Amino acid sequence: MSVFERFLTVWVFACIVVGIALGSALPGLFQAIAAAEVAKVNLPVAVLIWLMIVPMLLKIDFGSLGEVGRHWRGIGVTLFINWAVKPFSMMLLGTLFIGNLFAAYLPQDQISSYIAGLILLAAAPCTAMVFVWSNLCEGEPNFTLSQVALNDIVMVFAFAPLVGLLLGVASISVPWDTLVLSVVLYIVLPVIAAQLWRRGLLATGGEGALKRTLGLLQPVSLVALLATLVLLFAFQGEQILAQPMVIALLAVPILIQVYLNAGLAYWLSRRFGVAWCVAAPAALIGASNFFELAVAAAISLFGLNSGAALATVVGVLVEVPVMLSVVRIVKASRGWYEQGAKGAA
Repeated sequence: MSVFERFLTVWVFACIVVGIALGSALPGLFQAIAAAEVAKVNLPVAVLIWLMIVPMLLKIDFGSLGEVGRHWRGIGVTLFINWAVKPFSMMLLGTLFIGNLFAAYLPQDQISSYIAGLILLAAAPCTAMVFVWSNLCEGEPNFTLSQVALNDIVMVFAFAPLVGLLLGVASISVPWDTLVLSVVLYIVLPVIAAQLWRRGLLATGGEGALKRTLGLLQPVSLVALLATLVLLFAFQGEQILAQPMVIALLAVPILIQVYLNAGLAYWLSRRFGVAWCVAAPAALIGASNFFELAVAAAISLFGLNSGAALATVVGVLVEVPVMLSVVRIVKASRGWYEQGAKGAA
């Protein structure tokens, strides 16, 4: 993990300060940015989102799907967590904490929007940072690559129906046309563009050309993420200053959800006798989120100054320190895990 990635939480806090300050100093500029829309798509934000997502998708080799059969138990555990547990558990946690326990301390007109943002965050499995987490815990690289590639394929078809279902269950109005447009714009087209670019690089310069390109694009991706966060906080600044506890309260269900799903994936892997080098990244893939997609979808569906957009940004804020703690936990428990996994196998 680079120094920049390791201190991503620090940079996000800096974006909060910068965004709030700029939003207060230059309100006209940010109103103009918010108005730059075509078919409900904010053009400046769309460009930044693509700069975030495409470099990450460029890492994915869909040819690695051939490895799925070798690690079918670990793949099954992670698919179950990502698509059958995590989105639904987040809806329940969001409703419990944001809709009930914390409701008195939050802006009443934004509560449903906050819950929607949490659902969007949980419905998108991580596709990029998980490679970093897997490497840190000495995970099986072929498993990680094949699992992420499979999740991307599932996401193309399942993200919109799943989000629509959960938002409907939570009694949140679903703008289906905007949701479908978001899936096409931020999943389907970036996947196609990234895979065409990847094939072109491999055909002309081999793995060396791909690695050089990824090295050049990684800083661009992170800068685009931070620029997007500055925009979000420029619009959210007034609300945050009025209710500074909002971010801390939104973080509670996110934290619970991460540890819940990581622990469940790790425990199931142990019960099914999955090798530790597969179980460790399985726990991390099951717990982490594709927050770039969640931010993009929240902006498209609910707007730049919505509670949903803010909720997804809180996911960015807590991602690095929380996932690093999960890495430490799975590494520290390796002896316990392998003792139980041998008995299950």
